[in-house]
Amino acid sequence: MAIPSPFSLLDSLFERFAAGPQAPQWLVHEVQHRVVLLLNHVLMQEPEAMERLVRQRGRVAQLRWRAYVLALGVTPAGLLDLAPAAAVPDLHLEITESSPLVLAQTALRGDKPPLRIEGDVQLAAEINWLVDHVRWDLEEDLARLIGDAPAHVVGDVARRAAQALRQFAAARSAPAAASSLTNP
Repeated sequence: MAIPSPFSLLDSLFERFAAGPQAPQWLVHEVQHRVVLLLNHVLMQEPEAMERLVRQRGRVAQLRWRAYVLALGVTPAGLLDLAPAAAVPDLHLEITESSPLVLAQTALRGDKPPLRIEGDVQLAAEINWLVDHVRWDLEEDLARLIGDAPAHVVGDVARRAAQALRQFAAARSAPAAASSLTNP
């Protein structure tokens, strides 16, 4: 008799939670603004990223996952802004994996989520370059607040925790992959 995974229980709980009441529109809008601020903060630390985005100014990319949609426009400065509601997206990106736990495992392995891409190929290539090459230096930002040494300690602890999570995710996915190979 197969024992159900506790992750399947968490996944079903999330499904029920996601199908329930939706967040108020003002909250969704505020969260989207905060995401844009964070993305722009990271982009401003990488001048080449901004130069690449300047070439795409005025274009709109729409990211969709389940019922959640985020449409971002590229500004003339090479940064991002929420696209107007009436804007027609040049690029549609849809995350096809619906399970948040599978997405978390994918992220922990360092893989990209499965996407369905439609629209402007050049904009898609630039976004792919950004995803591959731009990283948030959280330790540097934390050092501005608490100093270099404490920020390095916090960063080291976070890196060790992330490595442990990656190893856990790899160990969880390895038996499942082996099982699927032996039981087609």
